[in-house]
Amino acid sequence: MNNLNRKKVNSIGVFDSGVGGVGVVKELKHVLPNENFIYFGDSLHAPYGEKTPEQVFELVHSVVKHLLDQNVKAIVIACNTATSVAAERLRNMYPDIPIIGMEPAIKKGISSEKRNRVLVMATPVTLNLEKYRRLQQRLDPYADFLAVKCPGLAKRIEQANLDGEDLKEMLRRFLDPYKGTIDCVVLGCTHYPFVKKHIQEILGDIPLIDGGKGTARQLKRVLESKDLLNDQTCEGTIDFQSSTKTEEELAIYRYLYDLYEV
Repeated sequence: MNNLNRKKVNSIGVFDSGVGGVGVVKELKHVLPNENFIYFGDSLHAPYGEKTPEQVFELVHSVVKHLLDQNVKAIVIACNTATSVAAERLRNMYPDIPIIGMEPAIKKGISSEKRNRVLVMATPVTLNLEKYRRLQQRLDPYADFLAVKCPGLAKRIEQANLDGEDLKEMLRRFLDPYKGTIDCVVLGCTHYPFVKKHIQEILGDIPLIDGGKGTARQLKRVLESKDLLNDQTCEGTIDFQSSTKTEEELAIYRYLYDLYEV
């Protein structure tokens, strides 16, 4: 087997500040069933969305080095905050490794039929970054974007008790002021798709948009362009890892992976 063929069977590294990226892995596996994945959740330092950008970058860089030590052939940053803070710097540092990121999919909130009112739920860091503000300003002529910072929400979802009354109350505090006034919601953090049901209970049956499916398609395009698709016919594997190094945390990852619907 030559070097390229050996590299094709290498794993794809995926990481998030905790459990949120588990849903992204499910989307990736749905599009690329034959690929092998390593999922690393940095739950010890979760959430990233309430830290400073420099703190986020240092944590992200440490995780990337951990994945590169395992000879991954590509990396997916399954975290909107980490992508906004670190993706460009990492691509400059590691030009030979494909690095695919995620950002709030606010473009999908634009309608060709009317001027939509789009609620963007995200972490404070993501919404405070200049990169997000520039994107929103560019799209402001086409839709009304209402940014809602959700401090504490990602950390609460980390607990995996998704039907707790305290979680529902937190969501009501964030979302009640917007009931009946918006056309769709952009979920700007990979943790938030796990509470889609509760969001729709508050806001009604409106579209909820996240970037998981688009990220999966982009990963496939990049692997194809670099001739890195795993051409084995057997089902690929998923190796769940966590910075907490506890079986309890890994059990949460597996539980949420099975729970997530693609």
